[in-house]
Amino acid sequence: MELRQLEYFVAVVDTGSFTRGAMRVLVAQSGVSAQVRRLEDELGVQLLDRGSRAVTPTEAGLAVLPYARAALAAAESVREAVDELRGLVRGHVRVGMVTAGPAVTLGDMLASFHAAYPDVEITLTEHASDALFAGVREGTLDLAVASLGPQMPAGVETYVIIDAPIVAAVHADHPLARHSSLRPEALTTYPLICLPRGTGVRAIWDAAGVPARVAFEASDPGVLAQLAARGLGVAILPEPAAAGLHTLTLGLRGQIALAWRDGGPSSPAARAFMEHARGSV
Repeated sequence: MELRQLEYFVAVVDTGSFTRGAMRVLVAQSGVSAQVRRLEDELGVQLLDRGSRAVTPTEAGLAVLPYARAALAAAESVREAVDELRGLVRGHVRVGMVTAGPAVTLGDMLASFHAAYPDVEITLTEHASDALFAGVREGTLDLAVASLGPQMPAGVETYVIIDAPIVAAVHADHPLARHSSLRPEALTTYPLICLPRGTGVRAIWDAAGVPARVAFEASDPGVLAQLAARGLGVAILPEPAAAGLHTLTLGLRGQIALAWRDGGPSSPAARAFMEHARGSV
């Protein structure tokens, strides 16, 4: 049994196709198919159902899959440990970002890290904050840039990179535009434009316990601002996203933080990214 056979098997399972699996590992399809067949012959069981539309793991394949992933992860850890002793940093860092988050800040951070560690592969995905924290806890993400709610998420450590007021934003002709501040309960009679549940700002607003009518939801604060600019309601959003609107302070604050699993990231590459990120903001 060879590591490459396990690698090809996992690639085919993950992509559902010998063709896409071969593309992922940069090997000819015939080579991937032959090596997986040899693995099956050696184990004496069929690992994959080769359907006309998709390739799926058999019961035996499902049993083997977690051990194959563990073996590949262990081999990668060996390489990373040797690289770390040599003073090199290689590997793969999986970063999550809150939907429509601080792209400029994160973009600068990623660019400067890539310049310092060109051999580290970085992947970036977008999700709501609660999904990002879950990914960090479960190990599917190494780090995440996410919005904090009223309570600190369990199982993660955080480093705040942005701290800003949460405001009510309205069109200049709105009746509330003559005010500069108000209490959240003053908005009970107005239609609100909010981020969806699962985001930090929405969690902070909901924790205020104010009964209110949410007329529109969108995951992008910029969209909320556009709707408010057209007089469709009162947008609840971070102050930096309310440019061009009249804003009213609510006595609430929101924070964007870099998050990683308790105890720190496991790989040298992820630890290097964490330290770089903390030093660049």
